[in-house]
Amino acid sequence: MAYRRVSKGLPGKVDFLTLVVLLGPALILFTAFVVIPVFEAAVFSLYKWNGLGPMKDFRGLANYLQFVKDSIVHKALGHNLIIAVVSLAGELPLAMALALIVSDRKFKGAVFFRTFFFLPYMLSEVITGVLWQFIYHPQYGLVKSFFTFFLPDAQAPALMGNTSTVLWAILVVIIWKYFGLHMTIYIAGLQDIPQEQIEAARIDGASKSQTFWSIILPGMRTSVQLSVFFSMIGSFQLFDLVWAMGKGDPVNAGETIVTYMYKVGLTRFNIGYGSTIAVCIFLICLVFSILYQRVLAREN
Repeated sequence: MAYRRVSKGLPGKVDFLTLVVLLGPALILFTAFVVIPVFEAAVFSLYKWNGLGPMKDFRGLANYLQFVKDSIVHKALGHNLIIAVVSLAGELPLAMALALIVSDRKFKGAVFFRTFFFLPYMLSEVITGVLWQFIYHPQYGLVKSFFTFFLPDAQAPALMGNTSTVLWAILVVIIWKYFGLHMTIYIAGLQDIPQEQIEAARIDGASKSQTFWSIILPGMRTSVQLSVFFSMIGSFQLFDLVWAMGKGDPVNAGETIVTYMYKVGLTRFNIGYGSTIAVCIFLICLVFSILYQRVLAREN
């Protein structure tokens, strides 16, 4: 009996030590690079500070009032909302359709097309931005070649230099780059659905659309929820790609809230107001995450 008591006590101690060893380094890094900077940004946001000297000009909530009234903030947040809506309405359905196609056992070359569609996501945001800058270039890019071949008398548009087209040009790149990630998530979700259910539905005479809405989509609920979450949070954290494609210009026409934060904080050396924008971005993402989790909890 004594041996049994000792043996029962050992696993708990071993598990605790294992957790400390495995989670300790990650927890330290997370605290150093996420938790502490968040609190520091909250403190900086209460001051008017350029980041070079001591913080003496305490402003309280004045920076937050400026954030609420800032017209560029309104414009940038509007762009983020457009990106989120287009991602949900265009990128995710495209990813779902391709996932259904390449997951079909009768489809030849499925492995090749899975890899081909996933390749854009593997490119870094900076490389992607530079690549598409070249594609969109009105003098020697692929858009110019297209117009030269099909419409020789027409002039190629400067998509990245026109305030009315720059955001839509960026949206095309966003869909091209990230739909492969969501396609992979959906493929993983499709593999969890028992094929017997799908085959039984087809034997009973269910059409492809009926099978999709009644069996496939409900069976992929977790994958769809995860995909929507990534898409929404990513829409408000988008920076590298937009910055590489033109820094949100011309005239803030392609601005996102994160590129504006970078401009204010690190380009104009207004660390106080830049930290305010950073804190507001954090709060927006946090509130969305909490509400989203509550909605999912109610559904489950």
